[in-house]
Amino acid sequence: MRIRLNGEEIDTTAKDLAALIEDRGFDVAGVATALNGEFVPRGLRAETTLAEGDAVEVLRPMQGG
Repeated sequence: MRIRLNGEEIDTTAKDLAALIEDRGFDVAGVATALNGEFVPRGLRAETTLAEGDAVEVLRPMQGG
């Protein structure tokens, strides 16, 4: 299926948000996620299914100011 990840169109076979995070090599514990503009807590990623055209944002915390 085709989705948007951090603003970039990608093809993925991941069925849920947890699988997508792992497939793309993100640090599972070190990122925050959103699906179609809604925050998704880490504990809900595995039950958050993906669909064609979804927009996923994966954010890494940054330090500094």
